Amino acid sequence: MTTNRVPNRLAREKSPYLLQHQYNPVDWFPWGEEAFAKAKAEDKPIFLSIGYSTCHWCHVMERESFEDEEVARVLNRDFIAIKVDREERPDIDHIYMEVCQALNGQGGWPLTIVATPEGKPFFAATYLPRDNRGRMSGLLELLPELARLWREERARLINNSEKMTRWLQQRREGNGELPGPELLARAVQQFSEVYDPQYGGFGKAPKFPTPHNLYFLLRYHHHTGDQAALDMMEKTLQAMYYGGIYDHIGFGFARYSTDRFWLVPHFEKMLYDNALLAIAYLEAFQLTRRDLYARVAGEIFDYVLRDMTSPEGGFYSAEDADSEGVEGKFYVWSPEEVLQVLGESDGQEFCRLYDITPRGNFGGKSIPHLPKTGISATRRREIEPWRQKLWARREERIHPHKDDKILTAWNGLMIAALAYGARVLERPDYLNAAEKAATFILGRLRREDGRLLARYREGQAQYPAYALDYACLIWGLLEIYASSYQEIYLRQALELKDDLLRYFWDEEQGGFYLYGSDAEQLVSRPKEAYDGAIPADNSIAALDLLRLARLTGQAELEDLVRRSLECFSREMEQSPLSHAFLLIAIQQIHYPGEEVVVVGRKSAPDTRQMLSTLQQTYLPATLVVFKDADGDDLADLIPFTREMKMQGGRATAYRCQAFTCHPPTTNPADLIRPLSEFQPLE
Repeated sequence: MTTNRVPNRLAREKSPYLLQHQYNPVDWFPWGEEAFAKAKAEDKPIFLSIGYSTCHWCHVMERESFEDEEVARVLNRDFIAIKVDREERPDIDHIYMEVCQALNGQGGWPLTIVATPEGKPFFAATYLPRDNRGRMSGLLELLPELARLWREERARLINNSEKMTRWLQQRREGNGELPGPELLARAVQQFSEVYDPQYGGFGKAPKFPTPHNLYFLLRYHHHTGDQAALDMMEKTLQAMYYGGIYDHIGFGFARYSTDRFWLVPHFEKMLYDNALLAIAYLEAFQLTRRDLYARVAGEIFDYVLRDMTSPEGGFYSAEDADSEGVEGKFYVWSPEEVLQVLGESDGQEFCRLYDITPRGNFGGKSIPHLPKTGISATRRREIEPWRQKLWARREERIHPHKDDKILTAWNGLMIAALAYGARVLERPDYLNAAEKAATFILGRLRREDGRLLARYREGQAQYPAYALDYACLIWGLLEIYASSYQEIYLRQALELKDDLLRYFWDEEQGGFYLYGSDAEQLVSRPKEAYDGAIPADNSIAALDLLRLARLTGQAELEDLVRRSLECFSREMEQSPLSHAFLLIAIQQIHYPGEEVVVVGRKSAPDTRQMLSTLQQTYLPATLVVFKDADGDDLADLIPFTREMKMQGGRATAYRCQAFTCHPPTTNPADLIRPLSEFQPLE
């Protein structure tokens, strides 16, 4: 990148993505009133470019076009150019991505939009080269033509933009009915139809992990005994770990695989993928007790706590695919490099195990990966010193760019994962990390009036938090509560729930809007239930509210979830696979499971044993509450615990379902047996 120019307006921003463009000759504006006022005053259309700092094709488009003087001259003359970081402004990105998908049948980043000075779009594309390339128009041909159309055929462009805006503003209509359990079976059947039995995963290349699909399949297996659902989940988890999408030297997963085999990743690593995948491996470990799954989850946490954690305790967003301008360069190896580090004998064996060959599998070098059968746990422990030596050598390379902004939503997911891992793997250090991150978010990303904010970087918190931020952080706080049983986290979750309803709930039709009623109002105010790489905000919020309803007895929260599910019912019926996380909410509505209250003394061995037994068992339909016999009464938060007491001076568990409790037990084995057998609500 040329840096001998005077920086443009983006130099004043905090976004790493915007700062990457601060020396472009393009006269970039950040999103804001200044840009739109200038567009109106000069009667120019908006050229809107949306991306993120670890996006490979965003880098390519910058090098080819936005650093090019000729492209910049055309943009500066005929357009008002605006840069947006999609991770800071998912509201803007969501709206214009819908436009791109509607016009082109697909989307992606960088996202390129041309719009009226009011922000109403009439053109959309993703990556565009500088010059024409095959059937792909280049910017140097496209931009002058769009400028000509704006001058000479403006009425047509404005008419198109008005139609598109009206389409964006259409209200979502459900069919007014709560989907039944039969939709769950239909979803599993559809998953089986797109499942790859040879390599795991769903669909063709590129393959994304989409861990929430696996959560749904595991729950369906647990509830029905359907072996095929479990097989699909396990095969996918194992294949992803064996493949090159997993970083076998430094740990953590890349964003997706470019091929069917999980071999060649798109090398960027995202915080959200690793959080959601850690939970998937933890759940699989709980159910199957396969040590592989516990180890992978632990290695993900090793990576995050080592490389992606700020001194204050928050978690960074992502690491780039590129280093030194080359995709994947940081991660690949040649046999010569391995032998140089490990010596002839050990090096040859490591290359054999991880398929590092002279020919290579990516640009003449090799992405380490394992054969389908993997290696034994014993052998893996034996070669751990080799991995550590290679990691130390890799640390000497030039690292990919790290996007060090801290996003509330993604932090909420990692907080949830770490807190869950703390109880499943019995690792108090994971709980400490989760609590530290939650304290940081609630202390530094919250205004004085309590309103949550979305992004923190270099001492600055900005942007009113989105529904996803609230939903993910509530999830994280509930997982900390489930691991620590400190009621402060439940109280904080309830406070955030109140704000989620205040700012985002649609009183008329149900469901949560993407951005708040107090935030900047854009050309439309969407609601999302479609699961992408992250489950939709409405999906996570639905499960949060169901959990809070069952914990606190606030039945009105379940009523809200039912209304939300009715709002999205038509979409779910049309495309169950796109709403897997919301299907889990449907499952919980129809089959709500049980609540277990353990009454005991926190430090007593029998209490610890009972709680540990519950936490080590896969019980997705069970909520566990701890009532300290020597502590504060929980009745103001969880009213149904008021009369529950220890029996005979021993830790005592109460099983409750549908506001009815079974006789208490002091034997953990007696407790687990009926919980593991799915009990539908009559």
